[in-house]
Amino acid sequence: MSYVKIWLHCVWRTKNKECNISNSFRPILLSHFREYSSSKSIFLDYCNVHIDHVHALINLGKEQTIAEIMHLLKGESSNWINRTRQLNYPFSWQDDYFAASVGHSHVDRVRAYIKNQDEHHKRMDWDDELKSFLEKYGFERMDG
Repeated sequence: MSYVKIWLHCVWRTKNKECNISNSFRPILLSHFREYSSSKSIFLDYCNVHIDHVHALINLGKEQTIAEIMHLLKGESSNWINRTRQLNYPFSWQDDYFAASVGHSHVDRVRAYIKNQDEHHKRMDWDDELKSFLEKYGFERMDG
């Protein structure tokens, strides 16, 4: 038997930085993410939707890849939003995303961070948050 515990903090944004996820739609989208994740054996530990992006804490399965998980969550959710006409306009996510590993001892801290996104974004906008992530985790921004 294999034992795997790989925690990921993933973030993805609406296409063209559009601020279009309303407060009334957020719980519907969160519920959809949970249901879909469960159906695909994606362990979505915690998730929160802000006006223009999503934060998710995911425990990666032993046969899953980050690219596969992001493709499933982003692709299916934008397809579902458009197919079921959840919004009055075409919706899509940006192609790129942020994903970083989280040590088991920091899982509670990341959950709290994800939970408090609305409060957090009163002090910091998306661009500053992304810059902070890139610096904190030692990323170099690369296109492609």
